Amino acid sequence: MNIKKVIGIQWSAICKKDTRAMYRMLLITYCVSLLFSCTTQDQMYKESRVLMDTFCTITVVSPSKEKARTAIDAGYEEIGKLDRYLNNFSPDSEISAVSREAGIKPVRVSMETMDLMQKTLGISHITNGAFDPTIAPVLKLWKFSGRPADPSLPSDDAIKNALKLVDFNKIQLTSASSAIYLKDAGMELDLGGIAKGYAADRAVEAIKAKGIKAALVAIAGDIRGYGVSAGGNAWKVGIQDPRPEHTNSDKPWEDIFASVQLKDSAISTAGDYQRFFMKDGKRYHHIIDPLTGYPSDSGLISVSVIAPEGYMADGIDTAILILGAEKGMKLLESKGIDGILVTSDKKILVTEKMKGNMEVLKKEYKMAGTRSGS
Repeated sequence: MNIKKVIGIQWSAICKKDTRAMYRMLLITYCVSLLFSCTTQDQMYKESRVLMDTFCTITVVSPSKEKARTAIDAGYEEIGKLDRYLNNFSPDSEISAVSREAGIKPVRVSMETMDLMQKTLGISHITNGAFDPTIAPVLKLWKFSGRPADPSLPSDDAIKNALKLVDFNKIQLTSASSAIYLKDAGMELDLGGIAKGYAADRAVEAIKAKGIKAALVAIAGDIRGYGVSAGGNAWKVGIQDPRPEHTNSDKPWEDIFASVQLKDSAISTAGDYQRFFMKDGKRYHHIIDPLTGYPSDSGLISVSVIAPEGYMADGIDTAILILGAEKGMKLLESKGIDGILVTSDKKILVTEKMKGNMEVLKKEYKMAGTRSGS
């Protein structure tokens, strides 16, 4: 299989925009089965755009270019709408409005934002707060956006004070009026750890509504696929190497350490390599532990979760990177979903079902064992 041939166009588009950092947030997708198993009536159509501050690709299988165009546009319209609602960097977004009115009054929001908040709180509860959407005050202290060349660390006192504003239990949802209220002044929402997975879910539903029988939506490292090729084969997805030998390689296909098959499900990957800086030989990354206010130090460097829906995979992978391998595997088992966990010494832990559903492509990564999963 010539991976270079399959992903070459997508990589070329990224290079033209000089956004290698965006690529490093991607799970590289290569649709092997669909590419070679479509009927003569169906063809694969793909388009990439930049939305939600990252690189997105929608791939559909369609009998005509016109039908594909309608479906792809519908998918991107849904992603764009959610970007406007959920972007905490935009003062005009619904999420920003909720944060501005913290401790003052509830804010009426769209059906989509309310739906996501309900799902988000569900993830917060099952992860015992490891995933907390009120982490924004602490995250801001770390300044991962616009990080200076010579970074300084936030003080312990600043982190301690910001942590007082982190508590998902102080989010009040009123379904009847579709309103969200943060109970304490100074609280803020950041849905960056779950919004992309949710957007992929919504895009898939919009594409299905246009009569498309198979599609793959990739928003950075959050991927949702449905349908199979005429031959009955699943989509094949590559997982980013968290410790590539050449970090500025112009050969992205060499930065995949494993591949998995995706069938009517979603996959999301969180890692300590996506946004980080080095100081005094230590890596500081953007996944903050809500208990400590510091980047998680669980011994995991990459977590991929395979779940029925994108929002679930997106939220849980972040939580597991914080919880660590033992608690993370127990969480996966309890919820009947699958995962691939990579430790700092390049050992791979997987749920039982993943044993026959993944291929390790780099010899330096070794399987550490399996657990019972879904």
